[in-house]
Amino acid sequence: MVTTAPYGTWRSPIDAALAASHDGRPEFLGTVGEEVWWTEPRPAEGGRRALVRRRADGTVHAVLPAPWNVRSRVIEYGGQPWVAVPRAEGGPLVVFVDFADQRLYAFEPDAPDAPEPRPLTPVSTVGGGLRWADPHLHPDRGEVWCVLEEFTGEGPTDVRRVIAAVPLDGSAADERKRIRELTDDRNRFVTGPKLSPDGRRAAWIAWDHPQMPWDRTVVKLAEVTEEGTFIGARTIVGGSERPGTAESVAQVEWASDGALIFVTDITGWWNLRRIDPDAFAQGTIVSTELCPRAEEFGGPLWRIGSCWFAPLPTGLIAVVHGRGATSLGILDPETGDLCDVAGPWTEWTPTLAAEDTRVVGVAASPRSAYEVVELDTATGRTRVIGAEHHDPVDPAYYPDPQMRTFTGPGGREIHAHIHPPHSPDHIAPAGELPPYVVWAHGGPTSRAPLVLDLAIAYFTSRGIGVAEVNYGGSTGYGRVYRNRLRGQWGVVDVEDCAAVAEALAEEGTADRARLAIRGGSAGGWTAASSLTRTDVYACGTISYPVLDLLGWATDGTHDFESQYLEGLVGPAAEVPERYRDRSPLHHADRIAAPFLLLQGLDDVICPPAQCERFIAEMAGRGVPHTYLTFAGEGHGFRRAETMIRALEAELSLYAQTFGFTAPDVPPLEAAGLSSPGARVSSSGMDQETGR
Repeated sequence: MVTTAPYGTWRSPIDAALAASHDGRPEFLGTVGEEVWWTEPRPAEGGRRALVRRRADGTVHAVLPAPWNVRSRVIEYGGQPWVAVPRAEGGPLVVFVDFADQRLYAFEPDAPDAPEPRPLTPVSTVGGGLRWADPHLHPDRGEVWCVLEEFTGEGPTDVRRVIAAVPLDGSAADERKRIRELTDDRNRFVTGPKLSPDGRRAAWIAWDHPQMPWDRTVVKLAEVTEEGTFIGARTIVGGSERPGTAESVAQVEWASDGALIFVTDITGWWNLRRIDPDAFAQGTIVSTELCPRAEEFGGPLWRIGSCWFAPLPTGLIAVVHGRGATSLGILDPETGDLCDVAGPWTEWTPTLAAEDTRVVGVAASPRSAYEVVELDTATGRTRVIGAEHHDPVDPAYYPDPQMRTFTGPGGREIHAHIHPPHSPDHIAPAGELPPYVVWAHGGPTSRAPLVLDLAIAYFTSRGIGVAEVNYGGSTGYGRVYRNRLRGQWGVVDVEDCAAVAEALAEEGTADRARLAIRGGSAGGWTAASSLTRTDVYACGTISYPVLDLLGWATDGTHDFESQYLEGLVGPAAEVPERYRDRSPLHHADRIAAPFLLLQGLDDVICPPAQCERFIAEMAGRGVPHTYLTFAGEGHGFRRAETMIRALEAELSLYAQTFGFTAPDVPPLEAAGLSSPGARVSSSGMDQETGR
């Protein structure tokens, strides 16, 4: 029976615990003989990433029990954390990174009475220690080659990165000197080495401050000697300093015929090209476009080892591509023909693996969460082989999203996903317009995909709409759209989110008096900036944000993003006033709307110190606000109990600000926004220490 009830008060079977239990997705796929392996989230197990395997008989098992957490911290966002090879006897050998100490470990899961994983690398007590990512096994040499990130001091930017070779016999577990460095550290950042089919060459991607990998990278090529050393390293793609020649190469691979395939945005879109290294060695540099299109075949390299394409032994190439969304396709590089794979999936992530005629990836849709999908290129058939989506509730409670394009300042296009309130059990009273929350994605050089997200359904099934805005600066729409944010962070993103919110109100989709904004990381910055620069929103949820640009840029964050603001805002030495003028910390007096601030205490990307200074600035201003902190959480929440607490607190914020009752959520009490049992300051702030 359908009942009439105000927006926001609708009862829903999608509670915070259900949303938390389905957070995250499979990542870092790989084939190990006939098996497929990947990592998957375990929110109920302390938020660890479990390494799992799908055997040939179709059964799926964890390779390692809790508390093993297969996750790298290289550049803090991590990268490919494992590699494995099948063996004729004794089963596969896997080498992986454990999050707790960041050491490399070797493990033989099928060995009789399999011993515990054995360490391959030592522990360093200097700064963040030694970290590893993007490993590549070379059993014939008795080594694993990978990215080494080594801290040389206590500061977050006291770090060097090289490609290194680690012995598989464990002899380097206590001796750093047994680790061979294959490259020098003249480049600040490197990816793992890709070895040519004949083993004579290695290729990798490199870049330096102040560039980010989506701004400018180069492809390096070296000869590999019989002793396994790199000689003659040189730049083979990129490197031009001429104006207008900025080039971002996001991935490089070898084709079976020895050609080098890479994805570059030299034309303004990340497209595939190939180059003949032999011709390059003879002084002829010719790269050939394989499928020139105004769409993306690559993306931002936030994590080392991301994979948007995979060459097949047949010469074909499996590609993830699209414009604002992604499909899986099979490309014939000789003809340029591209055939998309049929199926219900509308979003494919940058994690592909190929073996013989099989291609494996991770895909989702607005009606299904991320699944591990296998394509047989010989037959064209697809099937789900892991993390299969099963509706935890009646899908009638899911939102029915719309992809829309709005008009922003100056007539510019703004892309967004609109998720209207929806429930099979309730309708709103005649004439009532729903509240809407604008979601600003993180990055900011990233985008929001249009997929089933139970955190969104948590709100829409209760009568609260969600608008995900891919503001100017987002990826997926070419370099020109991405570059809209250069020098304009805190302006374009704020304006675009406000333009979408106001358009929804103007057209009668949303209640103008009940608009909110929320975001995490860079999205947290946008949410906080929006509360200081506009009066569009009645409240906001700000999670692990940047709040002070100058503090963040001067030893306030990690090395990878330490000079990100050079492009997003401008050089601090040249425009210092811009850094202060745009920082929410310095304009707390402009905030009049209630807000919820959420922060992990172990966050080294956006450290808690900025939140604490911001809260101190808000003291005595009479603006209701709540500050919740969570011990054991870093940048982004992974533990089920944290995600439950955060979602329920967010709903309570909206209920009390918008004037409805949320029946299944504990209220925040102090100043209209507090937490039962939490410590309340004299300013009316609620601060849950999490300790």
